[in-house]
Amino acid sequence: MLVMLAVFALCADDPPGFALFKASELKGMEQQLARKLTPQKTATQQFNNFGTHSVMMAHLEASGMAEIHETVTDIFIIQSGEASVTVGGKVVDAKSTAPGEVRGTSIQGGVAKKVGTGDVVNIPGGTPHHTQVAPGRQVTYLVIKVRAK
Repeated sequence: MLVMLAVFALCADDPPGFALFKASELKGMEQQLARKLTPQKTATQQFNNFGTHSVMMAHLEASGMAEIHETVTDIFIIQSGEASVTVGGKVVDAKSTAPGEVRGTSIQGGVAKKVGTGDVVNIPGGTPHHTQVAPGRQVTYLVIKVRAK
């Protein structure tokens, strides 16, 4: 919380919509999220919603849900750790969880891509994807969600 207040204080005189996310602040957020894991061993923190896009951080110590965002492109910037992102195929046990949002247990017929620190992943809207973390591993990544016009 203190990190976010510091970010907003630094932005007091900035033009509307401008944001700067300093590496040191992001590292601090990663450590905070690791202490706030859900029972599913995930934690997220929304930084800002700019209308056409939003920025958040995710920390996973176990695999997440398979998902489809019908009109939102996800861009992952891996901050630390490693994971496998399966893309394409079909979401197993797919259920609509919100307008334009589908979640499921896994993906059938997709292609797995290994990702690690420094990698950038672009997942177009409508593309099934599933971030998987091996036992004993973790991954932390920025997520930029870009909404279709």
